[in-house]
Amino acid sequence: MWYLLIFFCLLIGMFGIKVNLLKNKLGFDEAFNYKEEQDLDAALKRYFPAGIDIYFENVGGKMLDAVLVNMKIHGRISACGMISQYNVEELEGVQNLFCLVTKRIRMEGFLVWDYSEVYPKFEELVREYMKEGKIVYVEDMVEGLENGPGALVGLFSGRNVGKQVVAVAHE
Repeated sequence: MWYLLIFFCLLIGMFGIKVNLLKNKLGFDEAFNYKEEQDLDAALKRYFPAGIDIYFENVGGKMLDAVLVNMKIHGRISACGMISQYNVEELEGVQNLFCLVTKRIRMEGFLVWDYSEVYPKFEELVREYMKEGKIVYVEDMVEGLENGPGALVGLFSGRNVGKQVVAVAHE
């Protein structure tokens, strides 16, 4: 059985999405709020007892450290951010990097603009998937440009649920 651990940290921690929403609307097998767990290693073992095959890294710090210990051999980590390390005075060190060697984990960073040449094809594909109901998403809409700065600040405190959208005008 494949255990796929993707986005749950970002979705729950950064965006404040509730575990119920992830499991019931978005179809995740399991999810937990990493900010509410006393022992991240124990939580990962509880929810992913066979280990983690794929992890989408965008939290960093203590979460990444716990994930490394719980990865399966030949697991893969895609890193596109480390929100726990943004805007802090002192960065947290990751202690379990040797797991990359012992478990032969492949970890690679990426930025969205690395793939700008394939964006039109991606957009076409995603549009079809959305029409077919294969992609489910959640938007948190605020009205008015004057509410934009507050919406942006809310991204970093977990106030919104899903993609934050600021409606400037309705046409």
